[in-house]
Parts: sequence; structure tokens; C-alpha cells
Amino acid sequence: MPTTGRRPGATAPNPAARAGRRSLVCLVLCTTGGALAALALPAALGTALDRALSDGRVPWTALALCATLTAAEVGFDALVTLLGGTSTAVRAARLRTALLDRLLRTEPRHAAAHTPGDLTTRLTANVAEASIVPVALAQTVAGILVPVGATVALFALDPWTGVALLVGFPAFVVLLRALIRRTSAAATAYQHEQALIATRLTEALDGAATLRAAHTADREHARITEPLTRLAAHGRRTWDVHGRAAAGAAVLLPLLTVLVLAVAGLRTAVGALGVGELLAASRYAVLAVGLGVLTGSLSAAARGRSAARRLDTLLALPAVPHRSLTLPPDGPGTLELRDVAVRRAGQHPLTGVSFTVPGGTSAALVGRSGAGKSLVAAVAGRLTDPDTGTVRLDGVPLDGVAPERLRHAVAYAFARPALLGTTVRDTVTMGPDRPTERALADALRDASADGYIALLPRGADTALADAPLSGGEYQRLGLARAFARGGRLLILDDATSSLDTVTEHRIQRALSRHAGVRTRLVVAHRATTAAAADRVIWLADGTVRAVGRHTELWRDPEYRTLFTAPDAPSGQAPAPAAPTGEVTR
Repeated sequence: MPTTGRRPGATAPNPAARAGRRSLVCLVLCTTGGALAALALPAALGTALDRALSDGRVPWTALALCATLTAAEVGFDALVTLLGGTSTAVRAARLRTALLDRLLRTEPRHAAAHTPGDLTTRLTANVAEASIVPVALAQTVAGILVPVGATVALFALDPWTGVALLVGFPAFVVLLRALIRRTSAAATAYQHEQALIATRLTEALDGAATLRAAHTADREHARITEPLTRLAAHGRRTWDVHGRAAAGAAVLLPLLTVLVLAVAGLRTAVGALGVGELLAASRYAVLAVGLGVLTGSLSAAARGRSAARRLDTLLALPAVPHRSLTLPPDGPGTLELRDVAVRRAGQHPLTGVSFTVPGGTSAALVGRSGAGKSLVAAVAGRLTDPDTGTVRLDGVPLDGVAPERLRHAVAYAFARPALLGTTVRDTVTMGPDRPTERALADALRDASADGYIALLPRGADTALADAPLSGGEYQRLGLARAFARGGRLLILDDATSSLDTVTEHRIQRALSRHAGVRTRLVVAHRATTAAAADRVIWLADGTVRAVGRHTELWRDPEYRTLFTAPDAPSGQAPAPAAPTGEVTR
């Protein structure tokens, strides 16, 4: 795949992004056009009145201009409403796409630092609020243009009326500044509590069976709703800020309007202003004190900026870097780890891990809980990068292979697979390539899921919501998804832990049929799984203690305790004293 010159993780411009920019530009133009029409109308009305009084006849031309300006103002306002909604929707779609893209391009551990509830809040409510910011700012510009233009027009009509208007401006600026600062602080606190509630609710939904079994639903309800008191307080604080600003504007602005009109009336009485100019001055006074409409747009912008700061942490997640290296097309799938070390929160869960799995063979990762088995499995397929050391597949460093190519070469199955899609077929065939019907049938058979699928109302086309799944059935569908994909390396991260012994034996036989075709790296907890592998990689305290055949390692009493000790995984069958039989290579 040729390089594009873009930075890693960058996405190409898309039609939605261009449409969003066009909508925003049109919105600015329409708000400006509406503002200019509103500013021109009082002068046109004053001119029409002066001509009617001086000529004694109807000034049709001036009236036509007034009608045109009125229609233009109404039309521009309608377009602003339409374009504002369109621009906000497009920006929300772009933001969600960018956030999801960043979450999917970063290492899973970075995304996992945020709870599902918090991510849901950021991708829904926070995106909606942040998407309003450009529209709110565009409307704010127009909201400033009209009062400023009206003030200039007042000075042009009569400097004294302009001075009268400026008397109250400092107080209004203080009012707006306090509104923005307090709204931003209240919105930030409100969004934090909102995310906390979503996080606790998501946790409760995931653990509904546990809560029911423990009979702690009332306690969990209290834990979920506990932040509501603070949420309500922050909400009331927001409305209190708005109310105080509205009350201040309601008192200040009418007084300011009366002051301007009083000065204009006095200037008319002494002959400094004509009747038409008095009408224009009265209209400009109303437009000038229209800074009050800024409170709504400024508050929306303040809330949106607070939400945007929460999104910035996700947009700043580092994308997994890569180069443009390619894997040899006929590579057997040889996996090599050399001096791999991983640091997490000041700890070293992996140190100096080195081993090789020849192409087409199988290797079992064994060790006590916390030895680093799943972390090695993640490093082996580049779900995470080591801090030092190298990982190679057929001689090519994994950090040099583009993710799109790497995912064609490496397939994963997990202890708790995520079943995505609408139907069973969707979740099994999810991947960079859609497998054929034959490949799908073979994968379901190899995962011992074909019998379960046959009992569903519509077979593989049954909706996931209508397919009751046990823990073992979840794992079998996850295994089928891994089997259905091609590729040279298959990694099973504790992917058979919920299966009974008979079913796991069938899976092992299916895996043996991949010998010579796919390299298999299996996180193993059962002696039978380790015995079926061509080699065993024994991990202890984050490093490789030994590599060899299961029959060889079994002579070590400490190795035997991995499968016979009381803390061995639940359901662990005792290992035979001396495993016999040849392993299919």
C-alpha cells in the first residue's frame, strides 16, 4: 500500500467534512447578511418618513427598499436556522467519527483507561454540546455586529445619542464576562457528574446477574443515583447564573434604551435631529442594546467549550505508529520475540521475554495468574507495543506493518469476545475480509458451534438478541470468528476457558488441522492444552522461565503445580503423571 504523506493515524478528507465547512461558511455569510439588513432598515425607514413629510406624497421607492430589507432579514434568519441545524449535525457526525477512529487506532489499553459509561457520555451528550460551538460563535459574531453597527450609526446620526448609549456598556460587559466564566465552571462540573452516573449505570447493567444473585439491587440503585444530588446542584447553579444574567439585562437594557431615547428626543426638540432621524435613532437604540441576545449564544458556547475539553483527551490518544513494510506473501508465520519488556505504571509485567514459534507450529503460554500470559499474547499480535525489544512475524517487525495488512495476517480469539453486529453471521464474519459460505460453515464446525447454530430459529441469520448465549457459546462464536479468517498467525487468549473438556478436545483437534498452515499461540490453563502444543513457553514473574515440550517440563515439580495446585483455574482437570502420545506437528 503506497504511503500518502499523511501523519500516522490521520484520515483523508471526506465529503461530510467538506459539507460541514461549506455549511459553516454559508452560516457566517447569512448571519452577516441578516445583520447588515437589520442595520440598514432603520436608516431606510427614517429616510422614507422624512421624504413623506417633506414631499407630501408616498415615497414608493423608499418603501420598496424597506420591504426588501425586511424580507432579506427574515430570509437570512430562516437560512441561519436551517444551516445552523445542518452544520451542527454534520459537525457532530464528524466528531463522533474522529473520536471512534482515534479510539480504534490507539492501543486498547489507552482506550480502556476510560470506562464504557464515560466514553458513552463523551460520544453522545458531550459531542452534541461541543458541536454547537461553531454555530454559537457564528451567531455571536452577528450578535456583536448588530449592536456595534447600531452604535456607530447612532454616533453618525448624533454624537450625543451615541455617548448616552456608551454610558451603560461597561456594566453590560461585566455582566457578560461573569456569565461566561460561571457557566463554564458549572458546565464542567455537570458533565463530570453526568459521566459518573453513566459509568455506574453501565457497570450495573453488565453485572445485573451478580446484583440479582447478591440481592443488592437497592444498594446499587442508591450508588448509581448518589451523584444526582450534585448533578441537580450544578444544574440549578447553571440556571441561577442564567437567571441573574437575564435579570441584570432586563433591568439594565431598558434603562439604557430610555436614556438614549430621552437624549434623542431632546436633540429633536432643539432641531438637531429630524423626525425621521428620531425614528432611526429609536430603532438603532433597540438594536444597540440587543447585546442581551448574546447571553444565550455565549452560554451555549461556554458549555460547548467545556464539553470540547473532555473530547480533547480522546482526540489526543496516540495512534499506533507504523511504516509501510510488507509481510512476505508466502511466509509460514514464524513468530519471534526478542528481549521484549513492557512497563505499566512504574511496574515491569514483562522483562526480557524472548522465544521463537516456527511457522505452522503451535505454542502454549503457561504460568500462574499475573505471569504475563495475556500481555505476551497482546504483544505477539500488536494489540500493544513493547517498551523495548522487537516482535517479528516472518522476519518483519510488527511495528513496521500497516494495521490493515497486519489484521489480515493475525487472528485473535479471547476469553470474553465482543459479539458485534446484528446477526450471528455478522459477528462471526466480522473482519477485514468476509469469508465464503464454505469458510463460515467450516469455522462453525471447527469451533463446535454448528450444532448450536442449527437449533436457532434462522440459523446463522438469527438476530443476536434472539440467540441466548452461555459463556461457552460466547467463546465458541469468538473462536469461529478467528477460524473463519485466513492469516498466518492465530492467537487464542484463554479462548477455551469456559468450554467443557469434551468441547475443548474437539477444538484442539480442529487446531491440529491447521498444523503446517497457521502458527498457533495459545494461552493455556489446562494440562491437556499444553500437552497438545508443539512447545510450551513457561512464564514466571514476567519473564520466560523455560521453553520445551510439555512432557519435558513435566519433570519439574513447580511446573506440575501450575496444573495441580489449589489455586489452579476452576474446573482444571488433574494432569496425568506422565503425558503420553505424540503431538501432531
